[in-house]
Amino acid sequence: MTVTEKKTADQQAPAEEPKIVATNVKVSYGGRDALHGIDLEIVARKVTALIGPSGCGKTTFLRCINRMNDLIPVAEVTGSITLDGNNIYAPEVDVEVLRRHVGMVFQKPNPFPKSIYDNVAYGPRIHGLASNKQELDKIVEKSLRRAGLWDEVSDRLEAPGTGLSGGQQQRLCIARAIAIEPAVILMDEPCSALDPIATAKIEELIHELKERYTIVIVTHSMQQAARVSDYTAFFHLGDLVEKGETEALFTNPKDERTEAYISGRIG
Repeated sequence: MTVTEKKTADQQAPAEEPKIVATNVKVSYGGRDALHGIDLEIVARKVTALIGPSGCGKTTFLRCINRMNDLIPVAEVTGSITLDGNNIYAPEVDVEVLRRHVGMVFQKPNPFPKSIYDNVAYGPRIHGLASNKQELDKIVEKSLRRAGLWDEVSDRLEAPGTGLSGGQQQRLCIARAIAIEPAVILMDEPCSALDPIATAKIEELIHELKERYTIVIVTHSMQQAARVSDYTAFFHLGDLVEKGETEALFTNPKDERTEAYISGRIG
């Protein structure tokens, strides 16, 4: 790295305390490289968007943060990712405990084939977060309120979660994720299957949730990244090309590949 490049990187580094720090993270699938040494800091209680063309590695990186790639037998991950200073890839780390602290919302809403109540209560039950039904009721209501869904479902909590609309199902999945009080919420293109009205509700919810949670969102929509995120990281062909405050990255990109993607010349 040249002195000029180092200065640019320092200028773009987040000033706030990082919640997550990725250092030289490399991922391969069966010997095929997917990520080539990613260095990225993710700031606490902010929204960081990961953008880039399909297949660029953004979802692969997202899945590294809660070790979802462990579920793929041919995946190999090297480097380190720390959460509050602790390396989540250390041998002594309990992955189930890690995933309690790092929740995930997937591209397509995936409510359990259970009632609305039981979808939200599932995590608190298995993690022993409530000692009685009254405490569990409070957790379910609080989570549904935070997900902006309580007023729509409070009179039918025993109805199946799969009977909700697509946007409601996604907010139910968000309620399910936050019911176990994670520190971090990962979102993998959470609005890609939703209509514009439902998308607007999810984006409004993201703004509210960042007061309590650190959020990392993968999105194929640069407009969405511009609307919801404080920081943006641009991935291309397995490399982290550029990172910085969202407004600065979109209005004054430092790398010509970023500029080409934003302007629509690549992607």
